[in-house]
Amino acid sequence: MSTTDRNPLVHGSNLEQKENHRTKYRDDKSREYISEIRSEYDKWQAENLQLLGPTSQSTEQDNAIIADRVALFSTYKDFIDQQKYAEKFDSRSNLHSSVLEEFLYYLFRDLVRDFGEHALIGKSHTFKDIFFVPPKYSEMLKRPYARIEKKDHDFVIGATIQASLEAAIPPERDRNSGEILPLFKEEPEKYSEVTVTGNTETHIFDIPVVVIECKTYLDKTMLEGSSRAAEDLKARNPNSLYVVVMEWIKLSSDVNLRKYKVDQIYLLRQQKNTDREFRYEETYLKNPINPTVIQHLFHKVRKHLTMDWTGGIEYGIQRGWLIDE
Repeated sequence: MSTTDRNPLVHGSNLEQKENHRTKYRDDKSREYISEIRSEYDKWQAENLQLLGPTSQSTEQDNAIIADRVALFSTYKDFIDQQKYAEKFDSRSNLHSSVLEEFLYYLFRDLVRDFGEHALIGKSHTFKDIFFVPPKYSEMLKRPYARIEKKDHDFVIGATIQASLEAAIPPERDRNSGEILPLFKEEPEKYSEVTVTGNTETHIFDIPVVVIECKTYLDKTMLEGSSRAAEDLKARNPNSLYVVVMEWIKLSSDVNLRKYKVDQIYLLRQQKNTDREFRYEETYLKNPINPTVIQHLFHKVRKHLTMDWTGGIEYGIQRGWLIDE
């Protein structure tokens, strides 16, 4: 989503959907809870929008600004994580999980804005793969019949690309035009939209440079899925960065993290996972979100976005080692 045309405030959008849903969340208790959450959300949003930075230029105030954003995030997260709200709005509603996604927008908003108003930031359906499905060979000579498969990501920084594809040599008129296969026959939401003019197809899709996957907790199965997604991403865009951020961890010490393809894993509470119902026991001590962890995340992303990606074999020959570290 660009900073101008799409709504990166995913948690606020989720809340608005619940406020306006025609059939669900219409009971008195739901309306009461949504109203309470709305009041606190509006405060959180306003305070974040008033707070400026950090940007692409490093300053001595950066860590303090990040700490302020983390404090605002923690206050709101503690409020919405109350047991009554967790029981009323389960995980399928995405109300609680979307808070972290929106926090990442506030964290990186001013950094990304420095690169231009059309920069992509927020939740996105991004490029995954391209393949071709012409109904017959004669049709392939007229236009490519390309499909661009997309993948959902919780948070992305990147660019929106417009690509035109056409047959290399304009085809002669064919008396038998052949059967025209609809471009989107199954699961159209998983593919990019396309405009066809003559023999030219124009596709618009998002390319991620930074992907941040947001989790309440991370277990081995989730990590394996993240690793596959990271590997797919880097095969298409080697300059990309894939990061996982979660509150709690559910991994045993025998898991070898080095074999996975993600670039970094951030554990916000530096704490092992506990089932949700146990988090409300009086004896449970929930660690606060550590601003140092968020600061490390921010600096890693900023370094990646501002560094020079050029290199290759010739540059490696000059220095003596070929792969960047």
